[in-house]
Amino acid sequence: MPHPRLADLQGLLASLLEGRVELIVIGGAAAILHGSTTTTQDLDIVHQRTPENVARLLAVLARLDATIREPGQRGLRPDEQLLLNGKQPLLSTSLGDLDTLCVLHDGRGYDDLLAHSIEMQMDDHTLRVLDLDTLIEIKAAANRPKDRVVLPILLALRTERIGSSSV
Repeated sequence: MPHPRLADLQGLLASLLEGRVELIVIGGAAAILHGSTTTTQDLDIVHQRTPENVARLLAVLARLDATIREPGQRGLRPDEQLLLNGKQPLLSTSLGDLDTLCVLHDGRGYDDLLAHSIEMQMDDHTLRVLDLDTLIEIKAAANRPKDRVVLPILLALRTERIGSSSV
């Protein structure tokens, strides 16, 4: 059965958290978790690149029938080397598209972003999400059309939070 293009964010996150994968949510899903009313078609994460964490991630990906998204649609499976040393593996899963970013375009990985993430609760799990200021910085630097659309919304959310915290 073909994989859906639109990600089931809740389902993907639940699978990753239940699999104890250490990750930080970034991109459009992070914007949504911060309160943006925008939508996203995939889940972008930066995972910790240790052999133990990659093994847990691979186990989840196997359950989700993950394949590498590529024009040839050859059904290639992600492996340990790709998730330890790759740049930005883009995957298709039974719950939609999942981008398992080893590093951002600027070279920052999990360890670099950890101090710029916050904890959020999802069911019985704690989820790490890129903080709003860093998300804004990344979206502004990327300057893609989809980032330019969400940027004013993220800036408004930050202004709203600053205003409500000073009351």
